[in-house]
Amino acid sequence: MADADVPGQGPGDGLLAEPSRSILRSETWIVLALSLGASGVSALISFIGSVTKPGGLKDQAATLNGSHAPGRPWLDLAWQLFGIASALVPVVLVAHLLLRERAGGLRAIGFDRRRPGFDLSRGVALAAVIGGSGLLLYLGARAAGFNLTVVPEALPAVWWKIPVLIASAVQNAVLEEVIVVGYLLRRLGQLGWSPLAALAASSVLRGSYHLYQGIGGFVGNMVMGMLFVLLYRRWGRVGPLVAAHALIDIVAFVGYALLAGRVGWLPTP
Repeated sequence: MADADVPGQGPGDGLLAEPSRSILRSETWIVLALSLGASGVSALISFIGSVTKPGGLKDQAATLNGSHAPGRPWLDLAWQLFGIASALVPVVLVAHLLLRERAGGLRAIGFDRRRPGFDLSRGVALAAVIGGSGLLLYLGARAAGFNLTVVPEALPAVWWKIPVLIASAVQNAVLEEVIVVGYLLRRLGQLGWSPLAALAASSVLRGSYHLYQGIGGFVGNMVMGMLFVLLYRRWGRVGPLVAAHALIDIVAFVGYALLAGRVGWLPTP
């Protein structure tokens, strides 16, 4: 029997060789170009526009969750759900790529249901530590003129407002932690990057796509990125990071919806 006819040896058997470094490098650039790498470039352009605009940064606003169809709630809801779902497509791509290399999909980076108690407990503790310090950093950076006024939500007062804000927070968490921590660190390690260089790349990338908020958003998220990388290396799972990030964003989005205009310490446009 010819080699081409032997299961596991023929060109059409579906088994894949170990990807070369050039393939992994190209794949990584493609994933980033379709997701947070592109967001980083967009945020840089937005930041340049903000700093060159007359007036200070704190007199400008950056809206995170806004209406896509004002006055048309059902159409607006459709756009909101479409945006959340389409933003998660790069995560599906990453899962596919990790399955192709027989790494077990997202399980390879610790995003699965094997340790829900561990992920949630660590996530709650991490969110409690980062949430308060992050708020103080934002308020300080804005007062110093280094940050725009961040408007976490500007949705209409409709029945789906809170569920959409929660879904948006979870989407942000899954997208960022899977790609910027789990996937990127895995790929950079396979490409021969040192642990320190990989930490710097992941952290700077995280800061870059928050640059539209101002210098405070960039620095604060870069520091958060460093901590998340260190904890990922310690725990071997992105699950706790997703839980923490989701909780931080849920509190920010829903808290703003409930408190904006009702308390004096919360900046509004």
